[in-house]
Amino acid sequence: MLTLADIRDADFRIKDYIIHTPLIPSSTLSNATGCQIYLKPETLQKGGSFKIRGAMNRIFLHLNKIPDTPVVAASAGNHAQGVAIAAHIAGVQAIIVMPDWASLSKQEATRGYGAEVCIFGQTIEESVSRALEISRDGGLFIHPFDDEEVMAGQGTLALELFSDLSDIDVIIVPVGGGGLISGIAVAAKTIRPSCRIIGVQSDQCPCAKAASLQGEPVCIKAQRTIADGIRVTKIGELTFPYIRDLVDEIVTVSDDEVALSMLWLLEHKKIVSEGAGAASVAAILFKKCFLPHNSRVVPIISGGNVDSHQLSRILRRGLAIQGRVLRISVIIDDLPGYLARLLSIIGDSGGNILHIHHNAPGDPDIPVHEVRVDIELETRGPDHISEIKRNVTSGGFMLL
Repeated sequence: MLTLADIRDADFRIKDYIIHTPLIPSSTLSNATGCQIYLKPETLQKGGSFKIRGAMNRIFLHLNKIPDTPVVAASAGNHAQGVAIAAHIAGVQAIIVMPDWASLSKQEATRGYGAEVCIFGQTIEESVSRALEISRDGGLFIHPFDDEEVMAGQGTLALELFSDLSDIDVIIVPVGGGGLISGIAVAAKTIRPSCRIIGVQSDQCPCAKAASLQGEPVCIKAQRTIADGIRVTKIGELTFPYIRDLVDEIVTVSDDEVALSMLWLLEHKKIVSEGAGAASVAAILFKKCFLPHNSRVVPIISGGNVDSHQLSRILRRGLAIQGRVLRISVIIDDLPGYLARLLSIIGDSGGNILHIHHNAPGDPDIPVHEVRVDIELETRGPDHISEIKRNVTSGGFMLL
């Protein structure tokens, strides 16, 4: 049974090798909620996420047994990098099994830390099974979440929280398989029993919520989600009792809410978060959980390892949802001056053109003397969009 003493031992074991990440107050979130909100950005941790904590604790606990054998793990990315870094520090080889859908950037980052990467499986569970097979030939298997030594390492994050802010009332934690929230819950509930622990999952893969409703871990069908770091189809057998007994509430957030939260973190705090990491902030921004007035609340931003191309798509999605990016198609006469007049109307309306594509004549659905122009522009919001569209049509142009 995991205890606070185990977590304190883990902290002593790994503290010289990890970063004590800061607590960052957010006046914007605090004013919006009537609470005192402090962000915990594990995006600043080695490897870009909290995962090095648990990996390093398990490796160091068994270091004298594995001088000539590899450590083996399965992960979609963050655990992979955490294990790879920890193994490098410990001076042992790492073999990481990653599912087919793991981002290319996370695959390359894992290799960059010196690990051997094996691509296998459509789910984390399939990757874990393959990693277990490899470890049977010799090696220390490091589960991404369902291991009390890993949980103890993740729980060191809570020790940092209470060393920086002793009277925390609520901790909000992204949940995949449950390793992070289990370690945090054990430490937090022992240090400050009144502290509420809230878990957050993607509504596309709510395995912990399903387990809570069923009273036991159950396998669910996972949909694709931008919060891929918490895309786990079954909560851990070892983590479930801690979640059942110590976690006060589990809520879910949508991909659109996560995208908007990633955008919020970037614009307001200059924090680049992955989808899973932003889930905790989404729970606050979209009022998914009750936060007592003036309570001290810490959302854990669990990681920042997001593929650059995916980040661009997600941020553009967030901007579009907010009405700050508009894409329009306009039919114009294929004559000199017409495109310039259209662009002038948009400019006079305050729209900032980002991209423009002037299609060549020949579309069978458009008269031969006309062409379609596709435009993407930056706007101030929904009212501004309506104004631009109204001015374009009033100027004699047809919107598709």
